[in-house]
Amino acid sequence: MRTPGAALRVHFTADDLARVRFAPRPAPLQELHAALTTAVAPPGPLSGPPAPLFGPWRGRVLRSLPAAAEPLADLVPAGRPPSFLDVLGDTLPDAFERIRATGPGVVRSELERVYGAGPAPRWLRGLHAGEETAWRTVRRAQRAAYESVLAPVWPVIQDLHREEFTRYALTVAEHGVAAALTALAPGSRLHAGHGGHGGVWEWNRGRVREGDRDGERGWRRPDGPMREVRLGGRGLVLLPTFHHPAGPLLQDLPGRPVVLTYPAGPGLPPVPDGPASPDEALAGVLGRTRSELLRLLTGPHTTTTLARALGVSNATASAHAAALRAAGLLTTTRTGRSVTHERTSLGTLVAGDGSTVAPAPDP
Repeated sequence: MRTPGAALRVHFTADDLARVRFAPRPAPLQELHAALTTAVAPPGPLSGPPAPLFGPWRGRVLRSLPAAAEPLADLVPAGRPPSFLDVLGDTLPDAFERIRATGPGVVRSELERVYGAGPAPRWLRGLHAGEETAWRTVRRAQRAAYESVLAPVWPVIQDLHREEFTRYALTVAEHGVAAALTALAPGSRLHAGHGGHGGVWEWNRGRVREGDRDGERGWRRPDGPMREVRLGGRGLVLLPTFHHPAGPLLQDLPGRPVVLTYPAGPGLPPVPDGPASPDEALAGVLGRTRSELLRLLTGPHTTTTLARALGVSNATASAHAAALRAAGLLTTTRTGRSVTHERTSLGTLVAGDGSTVAPAPDP
């Protein structure tokens, strides 16, 4: 069901129309945040998807979230995530690095914004203080949520994204950018400017979660009047999401291209396509982190390099390695203070020939 009237107007300059681009690959953390937003949103025509359609999916997602993902609830009180969580990265490690690169001043101001006058959990103070333990907690929580919610359907999301990218590219080639924009958002309209000077793209479906350029830099759902966005030569990035059917999501940060994430796909969250892959089957037996660790061991690696590749602490990587060693799947050799792990013949047989990029060696 649509919200009456227009919710969003995007103002283009002539330069902006030339700088519209389509994200070539899905962004895992953006898709994860869209999925979690949909999972926790109350059902209803404006605030979330209809309960009869999304109820079973929402229940499965919320029941399957592991305890390691719970810190995400502290980061997103009342559904208002801090802006530094919204990054475009082609892979999880890339997205994690972009989040970690956020300046401490921005981290502090964003946490103060989302909590308002209320007290924030003490561990969050470690983020703007640069404490690695706090940042590892965030990284571990996002990875745990990704593995639970998105990993089983990520190949499907990649296929859906390629289809959407191809559809957009063909429309641009045949009919131009203006037609492509309105085609990806049924019900929207693009009003051309006078004398070829840009135009205005007007949405009238769903509600928009927005970030105000004058200070409120997150994503939220406004109940107020229409949102006016002026690109001012920054350009626009289009990113489809397959987990958020209620309307467009908008990220508008100073000095950066505006990112508009729009609902795409069949309208219901993706489900795994066909039988489980060997990787998924192995993860179902060993657990995803241990199966990933085993596949990383295409050669000998230290606990530190494994922990870095997995995004976990050294102690956690060591505990997983100990479990695999007890099962006869790897061996461990200690040389001085360095501990090196290698797969056994049985471990290689169990891992199969799955291709995984080995972790970077210790500097």
